[in-house]
Amino acid sequence: MIRDLRKRYGARTVVDGVDLDVHQGEVVGLIGANGAGKTTTVECIQGLRRPDSGTLRVLGYDPTTQADQLRPHIGSQLQDSALPDRLRVRETVELFATERARNADELLDRFGLTSRRNNAFGSLSGGERQRLFLVLALLNRPQLVFLDELTQGLDPAARRNVWAAVARLRDEGATVVLVTHELDEAEVLCDRVVAMRGGRVLDAGAPSELIDRHAKWATVRFTWTGTPELYADLRAVAGVRTVERIDDRLEVRGDRRIIAYVGAELVRHGPVPDDLTVEVPDLEAALLGLLDGATPEKELEAVA
Repeated sequence: MIRDLRKRYGARTVVDGVDLDVHQGEVVGLIGANGAGKTTTVECIQGLRRPDSGTLRVLGYDPTTQADQLRPHIGSQLQDSALPDRLRVRETVELFATERARNADELLDRFGLTSRRNNAFGSLSGGERQRLFLVLALLNRPQLVFLDELTQGLDPAARRNVWAAVARLRDEGATVVLVTHELDEAEVLCDRVVAMRGGRVLDAGAPSELIDRHAKWATVRFTWTGTPELYADLRAVAGVRTVERIDDRLEVRGDRRIIAYVGAELVRHGPVPDDLTVEVPDLEAALLGLLDGATPEKELEAVA
C-alpha cells in the first residue's frame, strides 16, 4: 500500500503523489515513457531510495525504516542488473542463495539454463542473462517480485521466452510488479496496469479497461465493389463516426461495435470483399489517448 509517495532530485520532482496497491497473486505493470517515474517509485517501494514523503507499507513493513526486514521477502531484477563476466551460472546461484533458497537445479531447468550452468556470465546471450536474473529474483522464495525493464534490448524471440517465464510465475500465483515502457509486454503479462507521466498516476486498471476508457475507436477497411447505397447505409450504422473513400477503398471508423454492424451491412449488400481488414485499439493506443487527453473524436482525428 503506497499513498502520496513523493521524491525529488534537487528542483526536479520525479514522483509526485503516487498511490499504488498491489494485491497478492497479481501482476501489476507500471507503464509510461522513460522518465515517467516508474523506476524511482519501485526503488522507493523496495527501500533502495528514501522518499521525501508518503506512506509505504510493503508486506507489512515500512521500507523506509525496515528495509533490512523487508529485503528477505522480496526478489528483484533491476534495470541495470549485471554480474562479473567470469562468474559461472552455478556460482552465481550459490552466491545469492540463502537458507530460504529453493531447489536451484529446478529453477535453472524451468528457465532453460541447465545446459549453461557451468558457463560464465559473460558468455550468455541477452535472453539467457535475463532468465538468470529471473532465477536469482525467485531463488529465495520471495513473496513479492520486482522486474524492471525485463526485456529491454532483447530480440523478439528472446523477449517471447522471457514473457513465457513471467506468465508461468503469474500462473503459479506469484505477486509481481513489472516496470516497462513496452506496452505489448504489459498487455500480455499484466492483470492490471498503472499509467504514469511526470511522476503522477494518470489512470489504472486492467489493460482492457484502459482500452475501453481511452481508445474506443476501430477501423474497418475494404475495397468498395458494392452499390452506391452501401456508402449511405454505412454512415447510418450505429457507432460510426466517419466513412471515407480513398481511391477504390472505403475506410469506416467509429467505436468497436461497428465491427459487427459493418460486417452485417457488407453481408446484406454482398459479396463481402476479400481484402476486408479490421484495426482494433490496443494498450499503446489507449496510453497515447490518455497522454494526449484525447476524446474519442480527437483520437479519430489523430489517426486520420
